[in-house]
Amino acid sequence: MDSNEKNIKFAEDFAAKTDELQLASSSTLSRYTELLLAIACGMAVANVYFAHPLLSSIASEFSIEPSIIGIVITVTQICYALGLLLLVPLGDLFIQRRLIIGQMFMLVVALIVVGIAPTSIVFFIGVAIVGLLATVTQTLVAYASTLAVPTERGRIVGFVTSGVVIGILLARTFAGIMADLGGWRSVYLSSAVLILILIGLLNKELPGTVYKRPSLSYPKLLHSVLMLFVQERILLIRGILALLIFTVFSTFWTSLVFPLSSPPYSFSHTSIGVFGLAGVSGALAAARAGRLADRGLGQLTTGVALVLLIASWFFISSINYSILVLIIGIILLDLAVQAVHVTNQSLIFKVLPEARSRLTAAYMVFYSIGSATGSIVSTNIYANYGWNGVCLFGISVSVLALVFWIATYRLTKEIMKK
Repeated sequence: MDSNEKNIKFAEDFAAKTDELQLASSSTLSRYTELLLAIACGMAVANVYFAHPLLSSIASEFSIEPSIIGIVITVTQICYALGLLLLVPLGDLFIQRRLIIGQMFMLVVALIVVGIAPTSIVFFIGVAIVGLLATVTQTLVAYASTLAVPTERGRIVGFVTSGVVIGILLARTFAGIMADLGGWRSVYLSSAVLILILIGLLNKELPGTVYKRPSLSYPKLLHSVLMLFVQERILLIRGILALLIFTVFSTFWTSLVFPLSSPPYSFSHTSIGVFGLAGVSGALAAARAGRLADRGLGQLTTGVALVLLIASWFFISSINYSILVLIIGIILLDLAVQAVHVTNQSLIFKVLPEARSRLTAAYMVFYSIGSATGSIVSTNIYANYGWNGVCLFGISVSVLALVFWIATYRLTKEIMKK
């Protein structure tokens, strides 16, 4: 390379860095925009979890065996994982605002298909497409992290991500109330209406592109996502943690409907859905985990949260003796899962700023695998071994997560120092 070429390359690099610095100093989010992004995340991801308190009704209408009805959640999560790999990385290629609006419009159509499905085949096709398109949630998270200034990225990611977890939890409350009022189909149709309203708000508020896009073809973009698993060890470590904690999360919330809808409780859909409110307090408390990660306390936060996750199962196992004790367990479980999840994302977003959509996609694949595993395994365990079997599985996976964190503690510290 001659001197002229070196000078040109230096000028181009300097200009790129200058653009990044200007972006970092000027990009910020208003409180309203932060709140809108959090609500959008929650409403989008809630569609994946509406079926949890509705499993009995869906199984009855379409004559599906109770022992395998958990496959509804599994199908949705598998398609969610596919959407993470195929759709979320597009946020690094195209204007994220347009991508978000377009994907949410298609989600509305898919929800209507589920709501009017005449057969189980149409229903499963509909929920599969809903799972695929609900990944707009992760495009929104990556979008928020890109708009945020570096010193506030952990806080904003924590706040927006709290919308995701709250959406997951309130999905049960919303689904339970709507199912009692108008049947399980009304859950999906009313969600379609609400998201349509949200699209109008997002279209008015969200800014356009905020950084220069890489010149990659779509196949190369997908290949780069796969390479992240090999190149970024922090992604692999925190991704495995995500797989384990969301296996636990899905194990609990998928199977909870069965003991609560059976004697001695025999709760209605609305009553079962209200238990999601207990988890919201835990999720809100855990939003501070992003601030702790910004201060370099991500590893400590993770360790404490995993200990709480294990402890939560001792309370949860008392479901037949005390609802109050169960609620304490729910709060602890959701606090722990959310704290680890927010910390994971805060640490991962510190690498490769230009690839945040791809990093999000790669990380959330672990989340989907964990959620799908917990859903299908827990329903089978409950059918064969009851609630005690579910609790034994949940605490075993929680202990495994803590052991893995301890085993990778030193390696994670070394990686984050670089």
